[in-house]
Amino acid sequence: MILTQENKISAVIITYNEEKNILRCLESVKKVADEIIVVDSFSTDATPEICREFNVVFLQNTFKGHVEQKNFAAQKATSPYVLSLDADELLSDELVQYINSIKKQLFDFEAYSFKRLNNYCGKWIKNGAWYPDRKIRLWQAGKGSWGGDNPHDKVIMNANSRVEKVNHEILHYSFTSISEHLTQVNKFSSIAAETAFNNGKRASILMLLLSPFFKFVRDYFFKAGFRDGFYGLVIAVISSHSKFLKYAKLLQKQINLKKDS
Repeated sequence: MILTQENKISAVIITYNEEKNILRCLESVKKVADEIIVVDSFSTDATPEICREFNVVFLQNTFKGHVEQKNFAAQKATSPYVLSLDADELLSDELVQYINSIKKQLFDFEAYSFKRLNNYCGKWIKNGAWYPDRKIRLWQAGKGSWGGDNPHDKVIMNANSRVEKVNHEILHYSFTSISEHLTQVNKFSSIAAETAFNNGKRASILMLLLSPFFKFVRDYFFKAGFRDGFYGLVIAVISSHSKFLKYAKLLQKQINLKKDS
């Protein structure tokens, strides 16, 4: 394949203490990327050493939020197209082949969204709210950027951008234990509540009671989370609990604000 500037890809990855995952991710993206950029939030483990040995563009930047850090990383890309992965993700073999095939012909779309297949405690989750979990992860530089409310970021494309829905998968190694999942839910629900409060959003007792319930019913029954067995149930319950924590923490902020006023 003869590469021109127009069909080159910069892979961008943000990290913090990802020594268990980063090498697997780097080995995956090198199969399609012409440049690999890692933006690290001053890891205290072996992440920096692993990245430097892999000969990537390695930068460190203070973490201000997922959206902010991913935009910082994307802005460092020098290729016409940006591929963004998390450190605990990799490209399936089929997706590697697909990306390399569209590079040969030049890109027909401004963005490409992929399915994301999540591995939870060693089991691939193929139902519920976690699949197909479609994400835009490859886009034309300057035509899109990271947005959404921290910690739940998403790529937002400019108006009139064409997005191709690709049926191949990003493989996401999410959690190795239920305890690890619960720890992240507690952390992320605090960030989500803080973001919502700062954006002027407010919760109510009714939301606190009903939203987690309806989320469980939707994810476990209507989206067939039950088909994933024990871990399908665990994911549905913890996801519902996450919704409860977000609104409980938001309500607590509202109560504290009234006390202070």
